[in-house]
Amino acid sequence: MMDLTWLSALLVGAGCFALGYLFSSKHPARIFLSTQAAKETLGPDGNKKNKKNQPKGPLEVEGLADILEDFKMVLVVRNDLKMGKGKIAAQCSHATLGLYKKLLHRAPKALNRWEMCGQVKVVVKIESEEDLLVLQERAKSLNLPTHVTIDAGRTQIAPNSRTVMAILGPADMVDDVTGGLKLL
Repeated sequence: MMDLTWLSALLVGAGCFALGYLFSSKHPARIFLSTQAAKETLGPDGNKKNKKNQPKGPLEVEGLADILEDFKMVLVVRNDLKMGKGKIAAQCSHATLGLYKKLLHRAPKALNRWEMCGQVKVVVKIESEEDLLVLQERAKSLNLPTHVTIDAGRTQIAPNSRTVMAILGPADMVDDVTGGLKLL
């Protein structure tokens, strides 16, 4: 009798989990949060807050997550700064987290697609800040999200140095931007 009670509890729990999953896939949390976000755009006086404080809309890469399979992130490291291995690892971590936080609310499907692809990350090198900025403009022209990490300058390099740029999107599109760069 005890085994039957345990089994029925397990089946009920699994059923509730499945229903919750199906419901959340049809009604993402951002729909429920959008009402709250709309309320937060009003100031204490009931008037609209300035445009700077309003939440931004979804990124274009969000729509691509529905139709394209392979997503990846490429981390572009400035080679001219001569950073040590540990410094490069820390800066790559900052760039990854910075882009992740940027996309968390504005492109959750894109992040989910990237996570379902195994969170592919490739690290390449570039020779100058100017080349990095040109690459960023190329990514922006393709509507690919980027994040450039700027170092505080407390250890190895000058303050406010752009160290690493992260780019996330469909693998083919990201390769159009970074495919000519060598692995670090």
